[in-house]
Amino acid sequence: MRALDQTPGQTQDIERTMLAIGAAARRAAAAMAKAAPAAKTAALKEAAAALRADAAVILAANARDLEAAGEMTLSAAMLDRLRLDDKRVEAMAQGLEDVAALPDPVGTVLARWTRPNGLDITRVRIPLGVIAIIYESRPNVTADAAGLCLRAGNAVILRGGSESFHSSGAIAASLRCAIAASGLPADAVQLVPTRDRAAVGKMLTMSDFIDVIVPRGGRSLIERVQRESRVPVIAHLEGICHVYVDAKADLAMARQIVLNAKMRRTGVCGAAETLLVDRAVASSHLPLILADLHAAHCEIRGDDATRALDPLASPATEDDWTTEYLDAILAVRVVDGVAGAIDHINRYGSHHTDAIVTADAATAERFLGDVDSAIVLVNASTQFADGSEFGMGAEIGISTNRLPPRGPVGAEQLTTYKYVVRGAGQVRP
Repeated sequence: MRALDQTPGQTQDIERTMLAIGAAARRAAAAMAKAAPAAKTAALKEAAAALRADAAVILAANARDLEAAGEMTLSAAMLDRLRLDDKRVEAMAQGLEDVAALPDPVGTVLARWTRPNGLDITRVRIPLGVIAIIYESRPNVTADAAGLCLRAGNAVILRGGSESFHSSGAIAASLRCAIAASGLPADAVQLVPTRDRAAVGKMLTMSDFIDVIVPRGGRSLIERVQRESRVPVIAHLEGICHVYVDAKADLAMARQIVLNAKMRRTGVCGAAETLLVDRAVASSHLPLILADLHAAHCEIRGDDATRALDPLASPATEDDWTTEYLDAILAVRVVDGVAGAIDHINRYGSHHTDAIVTADAATAERFLGDVDSAIVLVNASTQFADGSEFGMGAEIGISTNRLPPRGPVGAEQLTTYKYVVRGAGQVRP
């Protein structure tokens, strides 16, 4: 696919380009819906092999993006998301192989029953059709999203971030060649060949060609898509994730979980952004937990009770409770028991991922039942908010929608269903 914006000042025909991409995707989706599970599995394995073979080309494209990013003053978190290396290319390839190993969801019988008149009714999984994914920075999403859409029998239109333009282009080109070599339509995976934001605006109106749009990025992108789209949206809202350390928490466990939840990778959506500690154990637990974080070079922004225990903490503002830092910064608040933690999370959180550390089973169950988030954990790091960690092979994102799909969006979540009714001449009286 030729990039539209390689020549400065070139007149763009975004609408014509996007309509052509949409028509091609619709044709590819029709073919993919009928593709045998073995054919999709073979294509995914071929795509993984292609990424490994093309690693040098992909990394060279990524180097171009990183060089350009140096002039954009991107945050450290954004640069981390953008950067590829041999290990991350291998992770993309392994992710495709993991998806290939998943059961094919298409054709799965979800329910079956017979009516008194003899009608046999079956509810069966089918592909969604054409999925558009708009994402920022992370070029690995190109491979993850393509693989999951293929496994579920869909076609996908990818619109990556401008900062990852060359990286995503190289990955998509590799995938398309592999898909075609496997006998499936290359247009099952298409990358929008322009950085022009008008392409996004056009995608949001293409209800004749696109069945679902999945935005992955900052709040401004999500809100724009939800506001303007004429196509159904699976929203991946920001991850304002919490860890609550309860009065009955094991201190060693709490220290380990909090440090991992915040610092394992600060730039992922499952990274903890706020720590809540029960007032009953604040003086015994909080100084040691914060000492671990300071040693890992994490900035602490705390309420008055936190700052009384940690002179290195800076004052937290109201905005800190609703900020996704994606950086080595953590907001910390002392709360009055599990009720205070639940109230804080439901007020300030983004309904993404929240965890409790406790040895009290009743308190854990209360937290699980009352916290209104897509993922809730007991005695585990929020960094497990990841489709691969859930056994899905990969994910397109963590949906914070109230309606399904909610939580990690894997291949199964990229399907819908239809009812198949078999009769023997019945007519309705």
